[in-house]
Amino acid sequence: MSGSEIARKIRNYLTELEAAKKEKPTIHTSDSYQQIFKRGKATVQFDAAFDSQTSTSASGLLAWNEEGKILASLAVLHSNIEDPFTAEAHAGLQAINLGIRLGINKMEIMGDSKTVIKKCQCFNTDRSIIGAIIRDIRNRKERYEEIMFSFIPKAKNIYAHTIATEALKRSESFYLEKGVPEMIRRELERRGLKPPN
Repeated sequence: MSGSEIARKIRNYLTELEAAKKEKPTIHTSDSYQQIFKRGKATVQFDAAFDSQTSTSASGLLAWNEEGKILASLAVLHSNIEDPFTAEAHAGLQAINLGIRLGINKMEIMGDSKTVIKKCQCFNTDRSIIGAIIRDIRNRKERYEEIMFSFIPKAKNIYAHTIATEALKRSESFYLEKGVPEMIRRELERRGLKPPN
């Protein structure tokens, strides 16, 4: 890693710390999450960004509760990804895992990949290239009292899309409760969009 990359990462980290002081979000780095949302209902939007030259992808997720308050934002990097469908399937798996991590028992998962959404909704054996990931998603559905997969147009999935594209561009994963990182807010504002609350 070059000196300029290290300096950029430090600047981003300091910016995130400054934003955290203002908004008081909680950042966790372990799996010991307080399950304060038990019995609550939440929505998780997911999207993926894919780079065919490096065979990498990033999953972008945004979760919020019934009142519209952000519960968490998440970006996860993946390597050895063959195609955009695999990238989207991994993002769907990350969405269901995020709900488990937050302790949610009723959830709607929304994404702009019709293929992944349809495969998650049906019960037939999936023999496609993403079949193993779809099976993992279906196996985790049992942890929920109620779960629904819904398709939304790409234009309405802009927050998850921005999280995924920025994470892939910066090669950075993150998990942030009760907010979105400052870098995502700045990118949304640059695109003329209002950041989520």
